[in-house]
Amino acid sequence: MDHRTAIITGAADGIGWAMAQVFARAGHAVLLADLDGEKAAARAAELGPRHLSAAADVTSEDDVTALAALAAESFGGCDVLVNNAGIADRHLPTLEQDMAHFSRVLDVHLKGTFLVSRAIGAGMLKVGTGAIVNIGSIAGVAGMPRRNAYGAAKAGIVAMTRSMACEWAGQGVRVNAIIPGYVETDLVATLIADGKLDATRLRRRIPMGTLARPEDIAEAALFLASPQARYITGTTLNVDGGWSAFGDSGDASPG
Repeated sequence: MDHRTAIITGAADGIGWAMAQVFARAGHAVLLADLDGEKAAARAAELGPRHLSAAADVTSEDDVTALAALAAESFGGCDVLVNNAGIADRHLPTLEQDMAHFSRVLDVHLKGTFLVSRAIGAGMLKVGTGAIVNIGSIAGVAGMPRRNAYGAAKAGIVAMTRSMACEWAGQGVRVNAIIPGYVETDLVATLIADGKLDATRLRRRIPMGTLARPEDIAEAALFLASPQARYITGTTLNVDGGWSAFGDSGDASPG
């Protein structure tokens, strides 16, 4: 995959940073986009001189337009886009949720995925090739109490993935989504430390008995973006240790 290029949003930390490393090792020149421009720049420098960074708010049309222009100017375009940028919700009861935060969650996840896909997808359509990988969540395909905004946003991403995939399939651009389960990121570690997640109970709910590593999600994204997935579009790939498959009562594993 030498000489291929990739844009990854939310690339300074967690799953996004794991993706940047995996794609770079596979030979891609990576443009790391993140709200924290300084951290994204440090990450890009860590990967090496072929790689670039950009401070970008995916909810801002101006920032997204500038991101697409940077990719065109520096890389001559973009072969792969991974829409990873996102924020956490507050795990509050429905009656305590406020509309400002609800709207912000939808804006970052759903509006951001749309804006970046539209801007970068336009360049892909001009050359007749490209792959977009969107990041969904098990919260978007199953009922999770207190996660209205996050679940709705991720469900919307799945629907939009299918819509864009069908629209652009005949023009050489593939669009797929990954549905991660719980992943060992700093965010999840904080939720466990704050008592918002019970790690032991969580592992018992997962048939494989363990949380995913960020690299597990990154490797799945690399596959969906690769030529080996040339006949795959409009699909959602569960990378959740069997979470979505489990339908029995009781624990799925000893934990």
